[in-house]
Amino acid sequence: MFRFEAKRSSAQNAWAMLELIFHASVRGVRKSHGNAIIGLLMNLSQMAIMVAIFFLMFELMGMRRSAIRGDFLLYVMSGIFMFMTHTKAMGAVTGADGPTSAMMKHSPMNPVVSIAAAALSSLYLQLLSAAAVLFLYHALWEPITIHDWHGTLGMFLLSWISGVAIGMVFKAATPWQPELFGIASTIYQRGNMIASGKMFVANAMPTHVLAYFDWNPLFHTIDQGRGFIFLNYHPRYSSIEYPIYVTLVCIIIGLMGEFYTRKHASVSWGARR
Repeated sequence: MFRFEAKRSSAQNAWAMLELIFHASVRGVRKSHGNAIIGLLMNLSQMAIMVAIFFLMFELMGMRRSAIRGDFLLYVMSGIFMFMTHTKAMGAVTGADGPTSAMMKHSPMNPVVSIAAAALSSLYLQLLSAAAVLFLYHALWEPITIHDWHGTLGMFLLSWISGVAIGMVFKAATPWQPELFGIASTIYQRGNMIASGKMFVANAMPTHVLAYFDWNPLFHTIDQGRGFIFLNYHPRYSSIEYPIYVTLVCIIIGLMGEFYTRKHASVSWGARR
């Protein structure tokens, strides 16, 4: 009936929060399949199939000549990996447990932990899948060389965190208009198949066409990532600062919206979704 709760220091509270995020992340990884290994293999096969489809599409449409001078399949994979990381992170955060979820009835759990766990589980799956595909290609097909792998990994992580930030905005807004923002989220994810610019090289695009892409932070991370991957490519029409600024702004808006939504949370929202 009554229980004694000892006071904990800030370090102990932080450690307890990290432990909770870890366990929630493991739960998020196992959502796709009860066996974590099979879940990882499913995600890996999805990534490999998408790389194969775009590789064949480039070949059939004769777009290989417009690619960067270097390993063509690595060029295709660079766009696919960052696109999937961004999209999967956004989808995971948007679909994370909200303030009216049954998980929130457990006292240590809160929406911030839910968002962090969804983001980290998505990063775990995408990072391992991309590393596995690259290793298999390097070992079985052709050795690959990455000019600056530190910068490449940085752009990969920036693609992920920008997806998390945009997902936070959609997550905070969805309870107020589930149908509208659900459709808007789907349109954004599907539109990124083209708007991400993973099929194009920014330096080779006309200025009037470039205007349709440079609003997208993912377009900048993919183009800058290819600049780090390939020695002979130097991005001129994209920047690293723009996606960083967009990410910071979206995180602030998402957190403000999430705290405001949590104060006005209603159990009836779950029935409308």
